[in-house]
Amino acid sequence: ISYQKYSDLKAHPMFVPYLQEMSTLEYYGKTNIGSRPSKRGGDSELRFEDLRAIPFVGSWSQLKQNVPGFFGFGFAMQQMKEQGRFEEVIDLYKGSDFFKTLVLNSMMSMNKSYFPLTYYIKNNPKFGEFWNVLFDEFNLSKNIMLELTGFKQLQQEDPLSRKSVKIRERIVLPLLSIQQYALMKIQKGEGNKEAYEKLVTRSLFGNINASRNSA
Repeated sequence: ISYQKYSDLKAHPMFVPYLQEMSTLEYYGKTNIGSRPSKRGGDSELRFEDLRAIPFVGSWSQLKQNVPGFFGFGFAMQQMKEQGRFEEVIDLYKGSDFFKTLVLNSMMSMNKSYFPLTYYIKNNPKFGEFWNVLFDEFNLSKNIMLELTGFKQLQQEDPLSRKSVKIRERIVLPLLSIQQYALMKIQKGEGNKEAYEKLVTRSLFGNINASRNSA
């Protein structure tokens, strides 16, 4: 169920344009980080099949949305609840190390997300509806994940990792705010495009160093 939900998202007509226009996707190709170029093939039109792993996952990380780490989880769990099978899921969480690890890894991805950074997109005439699809699934996944685990907050049973994430966030979020400002200026065609592109690239380096990985 979760896989199908995520597959449907990838097929959404706004999925690739959203990454291309609202994230740092195309800037990975201008750096020496990960795969170069940032997409496969020579076609001018970007398709999902052309995306390389590091720019793809990294772009979601720079947006502080981390969609590949959680999207579809909440929807699948909600389906199980509606079928009256949520107690089975709870038993699976308690009895299966594999499933518990999957849940906790997804929880870490969610704890590294910060949707307030991109709240402004929810009113965007082109991408507002798509942003809300992502945000709604994030909230659903978070609420049902806490219900499943019995936690009061994400990563409750791993306080050291939780604290580590929050310490890095204090470094990352100011840089990401600068990055979002520069991306908005580029999208609107305002000011010195070269200077704003340099801001995006430099903040990309800084965020990757602070986060200790490029994705």
